[in-house]
This record gives sequence, C-alpha cells and structure tokens, in this order.
Amino acid sequence: MKKIISCFAVASLLALGGSAFAEIGTVDDVPAATLLLPYFEVDLDNPGGVTTLFSINNASAAPALVHVVLWTDLSIHILDFNIYLTGYDVFTQNLRDLLIAGTSPLTEHTADGDAISPVGFFSLITNPVTGVGPGVDCPLPYNEPLLTGLYVDHVQASLTGQPSEVLFDGGCSGVDHGDRIARGYITFDSVNDCSLLFPEDTGYFTDVNPGLANDSNQLWGDYFYVYADENFAQGETLVHIEADPTLGVDDYTFYYRYSEEGEDHREGLGSTFAVRYLEGGVFDGGTSLLVWRDAKVEVDEYSDGSEDDGFPCFFGTPDPFPLGNHQIVIFDEDENPEVPEGCDISPCPPGQFLTPFPWEAQRTVIGEDLPVSNPFGWLYLNLNFGVPDSVVDLAFGETMQNWVTATMDANGRFSVGFDAIQLDNVTFLEDRTDVILAEPIEE
Repeated sequence: MKKIISCFAVASLLALGGSAFAEIGTVDDVPAATLLLPYFEVDLDNPGGVTTLFSINNASAAPALVHVVLWTDLSIHILDFNIYLTGYDVFTQNLRDLLIAGTSPLTEHTADGDAISPVGFFSLITNPVTGVGPGVDCPLPYNEPLLTGLYVDHVQASLTGQPSEVLFDGGCSGVDHGDRIARGYITFDSVNDCSLLFPEDTGYFTDVNPGLANDSNQLWGDYFYVYADENFAQGETLVHIEADPTLGVDDYTFYYRYSEEGEDHREGLGSTFAVRYLEGGVFDGGTSLLVWRDAKVEVDEYSDGSEDDGFPCFFGTPDPFPLGNHQIVIFDEDENPEVPEGCDISPCPPGQFLTPFPWEAQRTVIGEDLPVSNPFGWLYLNLNFGVPDSVVDLAFGETMQNWVTATMDANGRFSVGFDAIQLDNVTFLEDRTDVILAEPIEE
C-alpha cells in the first residue's frame, strides 16, 4: 500500500509541475531551448590533464532531440551530431572521449522499437508539441565510434589552431596557442528532427513555420573542468537561453548573426558585467575568467577563406579579431579604481588598446592576461565593441552580447566557480544600459 501511495504522490507532483519562473531577457537557470557551454579545454596529450565534461538533461516528460555543435575559439563549426532524450533523461559526455577516441554515448530510439535510451514510467512516448518520438528514425549519434581516425585528426587540428588537410584544405579555423589543448565552445539546440545542418543553414531557423530548431524550453545542464593529476575540478551550470516566439527582427537574439534577423527567437546575453577576483590568501591559485563573446559576423564573411577551407593559416587571426571592449575598471576592496595597464585613462582613447578577451571563447588569467595591482577586488567589464564598418554593416551598432564566468582555485586543493553578475541584457535594446563610468580615471 505504501508503494502505491508513494507512486501516486510522485505522479501528483509531476502533474503539478508547471513552467519554471523565468523572464525573457534575463538569463537565468531555467529550462531552455538552447544551452551554451561557453568555453571548453581538453589536454590532448596528457590523460591526467584538463578535460571538460557536460550533461544535457530533459526537464519534461516529453522526449527531446538535441543538436550539438562544436565551435572553435574563433567560432568556426567543426563538428555536429544529435542526441535523443527520453522524458527526464540525462546525457553525459567527457570531451576527451570524443576528441581522442571519437566516442560518444549512443542515445538511439528508432521506429522499429530499438530503444537504447529506455522510456521511464513517467515519460511520454511522443512529444505532443514538437512531434519528437519513436518516429524519429535515425541513429543517434550514429554508430560508435562517432569519429574515425582522419576526422579525429581534423577536429584536433581545428581546435588547436593547426592546419587541417582533411576538410579545410590546409586552412586553419582556430587560434594557435602553442600547445596541444583543444579549445572552443559548444551549443545545444532543441530541434524537431535529426539533421547535419548548422545554425546559419537555410531551414535551421524559420519565423512562421517550424524549421529544424524549435522553441521548446525543456533543456538544462551543467559542465565541469576536471584536473585528474591535481585531484580537483571546477563546475557551473550551462548558459540557459530561452526561446520566445515574440522575439524577432528588432531584438538582438542569441543567433542573430546566423538566423534571418532574429528568427531563432532566442534571448540574447549580457554586455556589461561585474565580477570578483582573488589572487592570494586561501585561493593562492588565483582567478580565471571564462569569457564567451559574439563577434556578430561569420568568419567566412571577412576572411580570405570559405566555409570549406577555414582561413589561410599565414593570414593570422582574421578581422575583427582581436576583439576589444569599451571599458575595464578594477576596484580594490577599498573602492579605489584602477585602469589596467595598456590605457592611461578610461575608456581607452583611440590608439590605446587593452584586449584581455580577444577571441570568441577564452580563459583569461587575472594578473597575467589582465594585470591588477591589488590581489583582492572586483572588475567592471563593459564588453561592448564595434566591429569595423569596413568589415560588414552590423546590426545594433557597437552593442555586443557576451558571457563571463569566474573560477578560483587553491593550487589544486579545491576550487569554486560562478557566473559574473549581469548589469544589462542585449535582448531588448530599449531597456539595456550601456554604462560608461562617468568620470575618466587618471593614473
């Protein structure tokens, strides 16, 4: 009898569970239609070095399809695949397995009943809104291993800034940092069917009729950086980006540069942030900022390459990289402001540049990449930046969406991670506040 009552109690709880409280234009940890892993690292040579793990979860009883895209730190896509989530399902991936062995967990669920991902007691067979269900007859994500030898070589070369002869005809697609650490970011979109389209492809987003991507806010997830040799890890929630069909051409949406003027319906991110840093005491390992940025154009629009060959390696990093910013001010714990090295006053006048966040995805080490004179304090980061008009006619002027996460560690003993405080949001431009601190700060 107790078991029956318990089951009814859980069923009632699930039935009462409605949509999470959320507000479009305020990026919060609620089920979403798109998830962003803002920056990943995988040491390709040292099994005990850094790797990145992530999980994708389904907040609904209805099944979901997720389109996964891996991007370089210059925002060139180099790999995509699909995963199937049954109701309340969980998918986990160690990126080292994918980038070195080419393997990813199978989540196949086909029309012939070959269900590798089981359907739980409280799960629906078919999503009544998107139609996702057993009728989606495709291997997900194909057959193990997902990647073969040559394609593994291509992915590794692309994510370490090296030339790829496999698909890019000797072209490069990322930054060469002088090591064998794969870097980039990942997007996860709720979609209606299996596909190998990318967000800029025709049909991925459509405004009137459903395209490949849908507006179903049912995904959530997290990610970890694991350092096996040092016996510690850092983690955070993925960036949860909600969809709202009322968003469109007048709104700076997350995929605005790829969709036809806001057809993606995804809320944008922030442009101005506040975040603490520590460089001493218990946290003697210091602070790093994990920063994702939206350069607002596709690399292929301004490089000498094309979609099929990246950009010429001798070209260096193409325009508009490195990305600049409007203003960075460092405050110590006594509220004393400081303009970081590279500028005499703030905002930086023409001819003076400070670029601690030059790429689309990066780890910026406080004290090294961003000099500070006091070991404890906080940063005001106005990351708006105007891509030169000579490159492309950009929407929304110099407004630029970004994401900032801080990690602090104690030299391998323990660590913490948290998102920076958003001081604005780009989704509804009439509501955002592009604040430059009023008075120039002289050294």
